[in-house]
Parts: sequence; structure tokens; C-alpha cells
Amino acid sequence: MKCLSGLLLMYTGNGKGKTTAALGLSLRALGHGQKVGFLQFMKGSKNYGEVKISEKLLDLTLIQTGRDCFVSYENPDPVDIAMAHEGLDILAQWFKEDCFDLIVADELLVALGFRLVTVQEVLALLEKRPPRLNLILTGRYAPDEILDIADTVTIMQEHRHAYQQGVEAKEGMEF
Repeated sequence: MKCLSGLLLMYTGNGKGKTTAALGLSLRALGHGQKVGFLQFMKGSKNYGEVKISEKLLDLTLIQTGRDCFVSYENPDPVDIAMAHEGLDILAQWFKEDCFDLIVADELLVALGFRLVTVQEVLALLEKRPPRLNLILTGRYAPDEILDIADTVTIMQEHRHAYQQGVEAKEGMEF
């Protein structure tokens, strides 16, 4: 069996559970004494459960680079573009420092889909990833150029969701 160093994993698709899957692997890594960096693009709310618990998990560093509002797909605000680039800068710094065993770039693929960052910028950054690092990218809109280089790709497909029946988002489930 082929033994790889660090893996590049992607959770994408239109279904729910991408961030949740990344959090699950983060928890597993923490359980093995590993250090985890969790960087959220396009998210700024402090009300997410993962933000609240991150203060209690010593080996988890969670940073948000986004505002607590929706981003316009058709006409993104320059602030949102700047914050996405701030996220890329943080990833570059984390790669350079090489102090994490696992990094999650949560919603980076959405930032790509909303044209806040470019595929070329992300590909160039991925080339600088430490060889031993496990990296997870999450979000809808995964471009083929990045899908093609991932070691593991999971596409979440929505079959049914409670919100389709008018059920509002539930604390602890959706956020």
C-alpha cells in the first residue's frame, strides 16, 4: 500500500455537512495529540458552536476571516475580497511556521466560487504546503483544477433537508 505524507482532502457539493466533517476530523486529530489550525473564510459570527468550543480546546486555533453577513455573489464587497486575501495570508504564514498537523481552510472553496480569491492564488499557495501537513478544504463550488490534485474528495449531495419543510436552523445543528 502506498504511504503518503500529508493528505489534501476536500469536502464539497451542495449538501450539508462539509464543515461538520472537517470538525470531526479535527476532533479526531486533537484526540491523537495533534495541533489543528481551523481557518474560516467568509464567516464572522461568534455564535457558531465551533467558535465557542475552540477556546476550551488548547491545541485548536480557530480564526475567522469574514464578516457576520452574507456576501454578494454578483458583486462582492471589496472588504470581503480583502478579508479572503487575509485568510490566504494566514494560511501562508501557517504553512511557513509548520506548527500544525492538520489545517482546515473552511469555506475556501466558496471564496473561490464568489471570486474573492483566484484559483491561481490558491494553487500557488498549496504548492507551499509542508509535505507532512494534512489539509482540508471545504465549501461548494470546487474548481476542477483543485479537485484534480486532492487525495480524497467527498461530495456532499443534498437529498432532503429540514429547511425545505420550513424548519429554521437549529443551534448546535446548523451553527
